Amino acid sequence: MKRMSLLLVLMSILVPLMQAQSASPQAAPSTSGPGSHEQMRGEQRQKMMETHKQQMEAMKADVEKMKSSLAQMKANMAKISDPTEKGRWQSNVDMWEVLVGHMEQMSKHMESMGPGMMHDHRMGGPPSPPPADKKPE
Repeated sequence: MKRMSLLLVLMSILVPLMQAQSASPQAAPSTSGPGSHEQMRGEQRQKMMETHKQQMEAMKADVEKMKSSLAQMKANMAKISDPTEKGRWQSNVDMWEVLVGHMEQMSKHMESMGPGMMHDHRMGGPPSPPPADKKPE
Protein backbone atom coordinates (compact mmCIF):
# COMPACT_ATOMS: atom_id res chain seq x y z
CA MET A 1 0.00 0.00 0.00
CA LYS A 2 2.84 2.38 0.85
CA ARG A 3 4.49 1.69 -2.50
CA MET A 4 1.27 2.40 -4.35
CA SER A 5 0.80 5.77 -2.62
CA LEU A 6 4.45 6.66 -3.24
CA LEU A 7 4.01 5.81 -6.90
CA LEU A 8 0.88 7.96 -7.13
CA VAL A 9 2.63 10.92 -5.47
CA LEU A 10 5.61 10.62 -7.84
CA MET A 11 3.33 10.41 -10.86
CA SER A 12 1.33 13.44 -9.73
CA ILE A 13 4.61 15.41 -9.52
CA LEU A 14 6.34 14.10 -12.63
CA VAL A 15 3.45 14.23 -15.11
CA PRO A 16 2.94 18.04 -14.85
CA LEU A 17 6.72 18.57 -15.12
CA MET A 18 6.92 16.47 -18.26
CA GLN A 19 3.95 18.30 -19.77
CA ALA A 20 5.56 21.67 -19.04
CA GLN A 21 8.78 20.59 -20.72
CA SER A 22 7.05 19.29 -23.81
CA ALA A 23 4.85 22.40 -24.06
CA SER A 24 7.75 24.88 -23.94
CA PRO A 25 9.46 23.90 -27.22
CA GLN A 26 6.13 23.84 -29.04
CA ALA A 27 5.23 27.34 -27.85
CA ALA A 28 8.49 28.91 -29.03
CA PRO A 29 8.07 28.40 -32.81
CA SER A 30 4.54 29.79 -32.88
CA THR A 31 5.73 33.10 -31.39
CA SER A 32 8.66 33.34 -33.81
CA GLY A 33 8.18 35.48 -36.84
CA PRO A 34 9.76 34.93 -40.24
CA GLY A 35 12.69 37.24 -39.44
CA SER A 36 13.59 35.76 -36.06
CA HIS A 37 15.99 33.21 -37.61
CA GLU A 38 17.97 36.04 -39.21
CA GLN A 39 17.85 37.98 -35.95
CA MET A 40 19.24 34.99 -34.03
CA ARG A 41 21.95 34.56 -36.66
CA GLY A 42 22.78 38.27 -36.41
CA GLU A 43 23.00 38.06 -32.63
CA GLN A 44 25.19 34.99 -32.93
CA ARG A 45 27.44 36.82 -35.42
CA GLN A 46 27.65 39.84 -33.08
CA LYS A 47 28.59 37.60 -30.16
CA MET A 48 31.21 35.86 -32.29
CA MET A 49 32.70 39.23 -33.28
CA GLU A 50 32.88 40.33 -29.65
CA THR A 51 34.49 37.03 -28.64
CA HIS A 52 37.02 37.36 -31.46
CA LYS A 53 37.88 40.88 -30.35
CA GLN A 54 38.36 39.75 -26.73
CA GLN A 55 40.52 36.81 -27.80
CA MET A 56 42.66 39.05 -30.00
CA GLU A 57 43.15 41.55 -27.18
CA ALA A 58 44.10 38.74 -24.79
CA MET A 59 46.55 37.29 -27.31
CA LYS A 60 48.17 40.69 -27.87
CA ALA A 61 48.49 41.18 -24.10
CA ASP A 62 50.09 37.72 -23.78
CA VAL A 63 52.57 38.51 -26.57
CA GLU A 64 53.51 41.78 -24.86
CA LYS A 65 54.07 39.97 -21.54
CA MET A 66 56.20 37.38 -23.32
CA LYS A 67 58.27 40.11 -25.00
CA SER A 68 58.84 41.74 -21.62
CA SER A 69 59.91 38.44 -20.05
CA LEU A 70 62.20 37.77 -23.00
CA ALA A 71 63.86 41.18 -22.63
CA GLN A 72 64.41 40.42 -18.93
CA MET A 73 65.92 37.03 -19.82
CA LYS A 74 68.31 38.72 -22.24
CA ALA A 75 69.33 41.26 -19.61
CA ASN A 76 69.93 38.48 -17.07
CA MET A 77 71.92 36.48 -19.61
CA ALA A 78 74.33 39.39 -20.14
CA LYS A 79 75.33 39.11 -16.44
CA ILE A 80 76.25 35.40 -16.67
CA SER A 81 79.98 34.74 -16.86
CA ASP A 82 80.06 30.91 -16.90
CA PRO A 83 80.17 29.86 -20.60
CA THR A 84 78.19 26.65 -20.04
CA GLU A 85 75.45 28.42 -18.15
CA LYS A 86 75.44 31.30 -20.64
CA GLY A 87 75.03 28.79 -23.50
CA ARG A 88 72.07 27.23 -21.71
CA TRP A 89 70.45 30.64 -21.29
CA GLN A 90 71.16 31.54 -24.92
CA SER A 91 69.36 28.39 -26.06
CA ASN A 92 66.39 29.36 -23.92
CA VAL A 93 66.37 32.91 -25.28
CA ASP A 94 66.60 31.62 -28.87
CA MET A 95 63.68 29.26 -28.35
CA TRP A 96 61.52 31.97 -26.75
CA GLU A 97 62.35 34.44 -29.53
CA VAL A 98 61.07 31.96 -32.10
CA LEU A 99 57.92 31.27 -30.07
CA VAL A 100 57.16 34.96 -29.44
CA GLY A 101 57.74 35.74 -33.12
CA HIS A 102 55.39 32.94 -34.13
CA MET A 103 52.74 34.10 -31.66
CA GLU A 104 53.02 37.64 -33.03
CA GLN A 105 52.63 36.43 -36.63
CA MET A 106 49.64 34.28 -35.70
CA SER A 107 48.05 37.20 -33.89
CA LYS A 108 48.44 39.47 -36.93
CA HIS A 109 47.14 36.75 -39.26
CA MET A 110 44.10 36.02 -37.10
CA GLU A 111 43.35 39.71 -36.75
CA SER A 112 43.51 40.22 -40.52
CA MET A 113 41.14 37.28 -41.08
CA GLY A 114 38.53 38.74 -38.79
CA PRO A 115 35.90 36.85 -36.83
CA GLY A 116 34.03 34.01 -38.40
CA MET A 117 36.58 32.69 -40.87
CA MET A 118 37.23 29.65 -38.73
CA HIS A 119 33.66 29.45 -37.42
CA ASP A 120 31.70 29.78 -40.69
CA HIS A 121 32.38 26.16 -41.67
CA ARG A 122 30.77 24.89 -38.47
CA MET A 123 27.84 27.25 -38.93
CA GLY A 124 27.09 25.86 -42.38
CA GLY A 125 28.95 28.52 -44.36
CA PRO A 126 31.70 27.89 -46.88
CA PRO A 127 35.01 26.65 -45.50
CA SER A 128 37.84 29.18 -45.38
CA PRO A 129 40.11 29.12 -48.44
CA PRO A 130 43.61 27.64 -48.17
CA PRO A 131 46.53 30.05 -47.69
CA ALA A 132 47.56 31.80 -50.91
CA ASP A 133 51.29 31.79 -50.16
CA LYS A 134 51.96 28.35 -51.70
CA LYS A 135 54.80 28.14 -54.22
CA PRO A 136 53.96 26.84 -57.71
CA GLU A 137 55.41 23.44 -58.47
